Amino acid sequence: MNVIAPPAAAPDLTAIKTKQHATWSSGDYSSVGTTLQIVGENLAEAMDLRPDSRVLDVAAGNGNATLAAARRYCNVVSTDYVTSWLKAGMARAEAERLTVAFREADAEDLPFEAGSFDAVMSTFGVMFTANQEDAAAELMRVVRKGGRIGLANWTATSFIADVFRTIGKHVPPPAGVRSPLEWGSEERLKELFGDSAEHIDFTHRTFTFRFRSPEFWVEHWRAVYGPMTKAFEAVGPDGAAALEVDLVALARAASSDEIAMIVPAEYGEIVIRRA
Repeated sequence: MNVIAPPAAAPDLTAIKTKQHATWSSGDYSSVGTTLQIVGENLAEAMDLRPDSRVLDVAAGNGNATLAAARRYCNVVSTDYVTSWLKAGMARAEAERLTVAFREADAEDLPFEAGSFDAVMSTFGVMFTANQEDAAAELMRVVRKGGRIGLANWTATSFIADVFRTIGKHVPPPAGVRSPLEWGSEERLKELFGDSAEHIDFTHRTFTFRFRSPEFWVEHWRAVYGPMTKAFEAVGPDGAAALEVDLVALARAASSDEIAMIVPAEYGEIVIRRA
């Protein structure tokens, strides 16, 4: 007799979201985010941002895309659901005497009216939302017709993808949740945005991580990068050494330098025009 297995239970996205918030709130992401500033600058250029445009930065972190848009005299609203990150972005904007509005907001439920912005941006942010469809729909909803959505997303073949896969061998990701790396796939982006997009431009770009050594990188990110911080907490003292060995080996194999860590990481630079 054939036994039909019951359908897998849908993931509890609310619980996953709560756990994600705790993960990203740990450590000190600002010390990671600032190294990625060039990504925001390149995205602003790819989007051809114009002065006085209304720009929304979603899941802004400590404000790389926010600052890039503000430097181009755009009227920027910077949002994230981690308050400490918004405060870090605010301090950066104040240091450069840039005028930016900061607001705590969930990427899956943005508190703005439809068509409020000329452009919406997110660099390595919205890709980590628990509900990809809701997040994509919100980005499309708040941008005006003819406006642009600009994204920077790690690809499935990037160094960061390898980092998450390495961590996943020690701490499995939540079951039933789509990988954030799908946001770095042209096919998935067409699924998420295609029905409402006039066109989607996808450019493969590379960001190069530079650290004193693979060992230094693991030590630093263990202290400041939420996903790695939580991974080491999850494996505990007994599993920490094995996780560290695997991460160091990954970085050393990817590095072009025998002593320092010089590692290229592929990401997708995406510009979507709303129909």
